[in-house]
Order: sequence, then structure tokens, then C-alpha cells
Amino acid sequence: MKARKPHIYEAVTTFVFLIIVMGVGIAKFKADPHVPMLIGAAFAALMALRLGYKWKDIEGAMIGGITQALQSVIILAIIGVLIGVWILSGVVPAMIYYGLSILKPSIFLVATLLICSITSLATGTSWGTIGTIGIALMGVAKGLGIPIPIAAGAIISGAYFGDKMPPLVVIILVAKRVPAIPGIFVGVILGMIFAPIFQGANFGDILSSSY
Repeated sequence: MKARKPHIYEAVTTFVFLIIVMGVGIAKFKADPHVPMLIGAAFAALMALRLGYKWKDIEGAMIGGITQALQSVIILAIIGVLIGVWILSGVVPAMIYYGLSILKPSIFLVATLLICSITSLATGTSWGTIGTIGIALMGVAKGLGIPIPIAAGAIISGAYFGDKMPPLVVIILVAKRVPAIPGIFVGVILGMIFAPIFQGANFGDILSSSY
């Protein structure tokens, strides 16, 4: 059987199945998203076999997708190692100690925003900033009597300020390596939503008009 491209209903079925499995697994069973995503991947593989693709082609596509995101995965792993090393080596407690002696309550929030912004801009990671400098600043905030929710807002705002600008940002690296999604896809989704509401079209009319 010669492999063919999926029809729109086949592609939508695969996508909807993944959304439903993840929704049920996370919302009802309180499970991590990994198992529902694995089930969705298995369903997508079965759909690919139905379309005439050989398992070798499916396996190659999986390996290619993993390879595209591997650089970002390595960066995230390094960030996790950095956070653990800083905590175990005493860097974070030292930051809390010196932060309590340097920072004053009147300038703490502004200083926190600037420190997290500069750190995130220099390292290119909001997660690493929050997991290192952010933890220390939360300890300083508690010691100075600063409300924890306000301090967390300043840390997160500063961390995400430089998250998209440096060249080694994980999200940017992933976006550069995965295939682009055409902008018309957004219009298709909106059309499928509004056509039945405002024009009285049913799902069969939408599918027939796409061919």
C-alpha cells in the first residue's frame, strides 16, 4: 500500500484524541502528562500505519523529532544540574545571607526585578533564574517581611523579561528547529468555529468545502 497524506478528519481525529487523553489523564487521574502523551503517540503511529507508512518511516520520523529538540533538552538538563549544584554548594544560602545585609525593604522589589532581568538576559533561561537567584530572593523577602506573593511576582516578571531575547533561549531554539505552522492554520480553526455558529454550516459542509 502506497503511503498517502491524511485527510483532514484523520488529522483532526489524531489531534482530538491526544487532547482528550491528556485532559482525562491530567484532570481526572492527576497523572503526569508523559503517559497520556505516550498513548497519543501510539495512536498517531497506528494512524500512520493505516495511511500506508512503514514502521521504519515512523521510527525515523520519531528520531528526527527527538533530534530537533535535543539541543534544548540538553540545555534544560544543564539548568537542572546548575540549580542542584548551587543549592548543595551553599551558593543560594550565601545569596540569602548577603542579600539580607545589602537589600532594604524600600528597594527590594525594584532590585529584585532588575537582578532577575539581568540574570535572565545573561543566561537566556527564566527557569534557571527562578531556580537559583529566585530562590535566594524569596528567602531574602521572607527575612525582610516582604509579602511572598508580591516578591514572587517581581521575580517571575524579571525572569521572563529576558527570556526571549538572548540567542540561547530554549523556546527560540525549539522554534527554529521544528517545521513552521502556516498562519492560515489559525484562520482554518476560527472558520471551523464560527461557520456553524453564524452561517449555519455543519461539519460535513466544512469538510466538503476543503477539497
